Amino acid sequence: MPAKSNRVRDYYELTKPKVVALIVFTAVVGMFLATPGMVPLDTLVFGTLGIGFAAASAAAINQLLEYHLDARMGRTKRRPLPTGKVSLREAVVLAFVLGLASVLLLWLTVNPLTAVLTFASLIGYAFIYTLWLKHASPQNIVIGGVSGAAPPLLGWTAVTNSVDPHALLLVLIVFVWTPPHFWALAIARRDDYARVGIPMLPVTHGTKFTRLHILLYTILLLLVSLLPYLTGMCGVIYLVGALALGFGFLYFAIALKVSDRPDLPMKTFAYSTTYLMGLFAVLLVDHYFLIKF
Repeated sequence: MPAKSNRVRDYYELTKPKVVALIVFTAVVGMFLATPGMVPLDTLVFGTLGIGFAAASAAAINQLLEYHLDARMGRTKRRPLPTGKVSLREAVVLAFVLGLASVLLLWLTVNPLTAVLTFASLIGYAFIYTLWLKHASPQNIVIGGVSGAAPPLLGWTAVTNSVDPHALLLVLIVFVWTPPHFWALAIARRDDYARVGIPMLPVTHGTKFTRLHILLYTILLLLVSLLPYLTGMCGVIYLVGALALGFGFLYFAIALKVSDRPDLPMKTFAYSTTYLMGLFAVLLVDHYFLIKF
């Protein structure tokens, strides 16, 4: 029984569950923001599963394509593929089954638009970003951020079967959030990226330059996060929450810019995750408060 349990855990780790959880959360919030009432139960269940399966498939493909690099990086060398806990063949089967299940589930039980957009997002991250963009430019995370920013839109289209400007605002927030989030991690793991030749910004332009850009993007993110309020999508509850969370992020970005403390990059990275979850949670609270009152 322990051996079987370990195998399940190894497959689970291949899907990057923490990343998938954040993706699914933003998608589910997108679903609820798309309707003044309750999301239909079948859409909520099948939409969440379909989007989650696609994210898990993309994560598995990402690890498949980079297992030889993961084996040389301290942060990733204990993943299932570099350690041999999961074979390449098993990973291919898992990624294919999850990807196919995602497309079929969304197409047959939600709507074709969501299925197509979700599949495009999967291809964008798993192949275009991983195989090409990541190795092509130090702006890789900026250029490739669109596919990672899509989940709120996918949740929205699952409910409405249409692309709404408010959904695109949510995409914009995640898109602008992605560079400071990931560059903080890239500073902490700069030596790993340099060792395997991935041109992350701290590798090509140095950490001082990267810290400046984290600060600039954080300021931009604070401004962009106000758009849902300024366009009438959200109310005062969201405005207060967005400002509080945004100034918290700005505090870490400024600290990262003026201090070389070795713990700050990972603390900034950790807060950035909390920031995005908190922002979408406030979006949800504000949405139903406005409806009630």
